[in-house]
Amino acid sequence: MYLQHVHIVILGCGRVGSLLAQRLDEAGHSVAIVDQDAGAFRRLSPEFGGLTVKGVGFDRETLESAGIERAHAFAAVSSGDNTNILAARVARETYGVGRVVARIYDPRRAEIYERLGIPTVATVAWTSSQIMRRLLPLGSDELFRDSSGNVAMGEITVGTPWIGHRASALESASGARISFISRYGEPVIPTADSVIQEGDHVYATYRVADVELVERVFNEGPQEA
Repeated sequence: MYLQHVHIVILGCGRVGSLLAQRLDEAGHSVAIVDQDAGAFRRLSPEFGGLTVKGVGFDRETLESAGIERAHAFAAVSSGDNTNILAARVARETYGVGRVVARIYDPRRAEIYERLGIPTVATVAWTSSQIMRRLLPLGSDELFRDSSGNVAMGEITVGTPWIGHRASALESASGARISFISRYGEPVIPTADSVIQEGDHVYATYRVADVELVERVFNEGPQEA
């Protein structure tokens, strides 16, 4: 559920930025979207009620025209890694925006910036990992890691020995905490009585240092716990 009545600034009016801007606008938020190319704003629907600002995304005058000083959140989703990360840093460090995220194509850069406390979405790494999960559904696929690098959340393959056992038993054996289960395409938050079923996709939070243990317990079953 979205927060009510907040201002959000978006850098980049490509496919991602325009879709994000329109959804936030439809949800009732105040939205400003920035792009160097005024023609990019044609991607927005005629019903878009937000502000469009032509300019360089990390330029202070441009950002201030977009209302960065009152922004609750900032998303840098232009096509350039350098532009995105620089704009994200300006938004966070100069204007103190509380929620900042940057899209980064280079997964090596994304990891570095995450450790610096700048949340990133590494599109190439995410796409390739999702494809690999379909080809070789084994082990864990890390989807999020906190800024300290100590805690992660991801999809972890559950071995057939766990089918029919309680999710709480899996948590106790592995030390991980199940965030949710995707069952037949629908997210399910497990309760104390929830049982692992065939075809479940389990998403869990765990300590990064314990990932090998977690993977082993998830795969080998309760008799190995």
